[in-house]
Amino acid sequence: EYGVSAYDAGLLTGSRALADYFEAAARACGQGKLVANWVMGELSATLNKAERDIAQSPVSAVQLGALVARIQDGTLSGKLAKQVFEGLWEGAGEVDAIIEARGLKQMSDSGELEKIIDDVLAANQKSVEEFRSGKEKAFNALIGQVMKASKGKANPAQVNNLLKAKLQ
Repeated sequence: EYGVSAYDAGLLTGSRALADYFEAAARACGQGKLVANWVMGELSATLNKAERDIAQSPVSAVQLGALVARIQDGTLSGKLAKQVFEGLWEGAGEVDAIIEARGLKQMSDSGELEKIIDDVLAANQKSVEEFRSGKEKAFNALIGQVMKASKGKANPAQVNNLLKAKLQ
């Protein structure tokens, strides 16, 4: 029903409270697999670190669902979503308010990204030459430079596509 593996389903139904939380979050955004990853990953790790159980989570299921929805619609990358999750945990407000207040919206404007990519290519001629001579690692280095220049806000898939097009 939620697109999760039998193994994940077993973990998520380990306690009634966890199962209820997962179902509420998945219903809030319609993304069962991604919610499962967040519940078993970031949320569980943060709960364990704080020595809390799911019933004591400061992040509600609806808030987690809203966070996953923002990943799904391209507003946030996974990395930026972790920063929003921290804000939710700290009680800094709702998902969209945290994104706005902290300036965490993912950069998806092609023109803006192309300018950053052009600057990175101009400043990293050695990596460009290495990539063109067949060294795939140089491409990853260029992606890293673009992500650094955008302070982690560039849409990674879009950067990948634009960078490939510019290097053809």
